[in-house]
Amino acid sequence: MADSLISPYIHAASATNFNTLVLDNSHKGPVLVNFWAKSAGPCLRQYPLLDEIVHHYDGRVLLINIDTEIEAVITKQYGITSVPTLKLFRNESVAETLYGYQSREDLIKLLEHYVSRDSDITLADAVQVYAEGKPVEAYEMIANLIVEDPVNYRLPLTMCKLLKHEGRFAEAIKLIDSLPPNIRNNKEIEQYCNLMSFFSEADLNGDVDALIQHVESNPEDLKALRQLAIQYVAQQDYENALQQLMVIMEIEVGYMDEYAKKAMLKIFNILGKENPLIAQYRPKLNRYIH
Repeated sequence: MADSLISPYIHAASATNFNTLVLDNSHKGPVLVNFWAKSAGPCLRQYPLLDEIVHHYDGRVLLINIDTEIEAVITKQYGITSVPTLKLFRNESVAETLYGYQSREDLIKLLEHYVSRDSDITLADAVQVYAEGKPVEAYEMIANLIVEDPVNYRLPLTMCKLLKHEGRFAEAIKLIDSLPPNIRNNKEIEQYCNLMSFFSEADLNGDVDALIQHVESNPEDLKALRQLAIQYVAQQDYENALQQLMVIMEIEVGYMDEYAKKAMLKIFNILGKENPLIAQYRPKLNRYIH
């Protein structure tokens, strides 16, 4: 397999440099991780196509190769049971997974959703305009970009993030709901919509410490437990949020039309499939579903 000595866009990863090559770089752009093995013919046929496509994008996507016959720790961590397996990382999470040999068309279809586009350059200008204290102009720039490049999901996602910054959570959700299905169903858009649903219910001016003390004194106050779970999500303390939701289910599984179950599923989606909290809490949730 080619490595960084041959191409700046292709690297071989190990347990020692995985975080740097994959997780850190995934904040800058898409990172495609190729789990392969020398003994698997489909892997050897797949690689030249991956090499060609990555160079076609000229640095807008990185290819990281992981030899599953050597890197057992990473292979086990990401549940790799067959090769080739491709996992695309964005913002430290697995955004997409493809199993088996992939055609050129399928690979390009996958990557086109994640590689930077011309509209992303103007989007960066719009964010700078926003940072300079001109939100109206920034929103107008992004709205125009959405019309010009409707397939770039990062445009409405960025607008939602700016709306969140201003506490305009309901407007962010309304914007997401207005998107066409092919954009609305994008994983990052779905995750952000789930997150906004919690923020829209949160009392962000409330005293969290006082709320915790109230719950300790009133352990069956479902309304307070629900608000505490929401506050934990707002603080990105997902484990404590899941714990509070489990308490609600133990007290009254059908509370508010099964609110706790639905909220836990939203948190699972926000966390991404690979997060260890899901493996810990999904079996607990399943006890109340089945």
